Amino acid sequence: MTEAAFDACILAILKGDKQGLKDIYDAYLSYIYRIVYGVVGNKEDAEDITSEFFIKLWQQADRYKSGSGHKTYLTTIARNMAIDHLRKYKKETTEFSHVDDEEEFGNEPVSSEDTEATVIEDISVKEAVSLLNPGEQQVINMKVLSDMTFSEIAEILKVPMGTITWRYREAIKKLRRCGYYEEA
Repeated sequence: MTEAAFDACILAILKGDKQGLKDIYDAYLSYIYRIVYGVVGNKEDAEDITSEFFIKLWQQADRYKSGSGHKTYLTTIARNMAIDHLRKYKKETTEFSHVDDEEEFGNEPVSSEDTEATVIEDISVKEAVSLLNPGEQQVINMKVLSDMTFSEIAEILKVPMGTITWRYREAIKKLRRCGYYEEA
């Protein structure tokens, strides 16, 4: 969605036209979900927060400043809502996405060998991620799971872009040492 299209949707929302919200919802639902899931690490919570996100966007559309970068605006709201949720419920989170067994294996029965391999892999990934410092985990999460640019990450975190790219490189080095990250 372009800046102009987003601005038009916000204007529609401000006039009470639900089509504006629907257009934003259609364009950004999966993007917002990925951001939230990356923070909370729980499918059900991510779905709830994503739903609440669009309600909040409807209620606070007047706070958007045209020309300020709508994607960054949406990302900041989603990320803050997810962090607030974690604080409220004092949940611990993992910074990497884990594929649900049902999604990965469909409705076919999963053998105990498959389950054991998945559990071992999950533990290994958690161990690898634990080698990263919180700043590196955050950058990896935003870059890999949310598919954000370094520039967007720097703007959201209010950190120089050089710091963001350095954290990313350091995190990738650590993950490669553990055998977990290959460039596509």
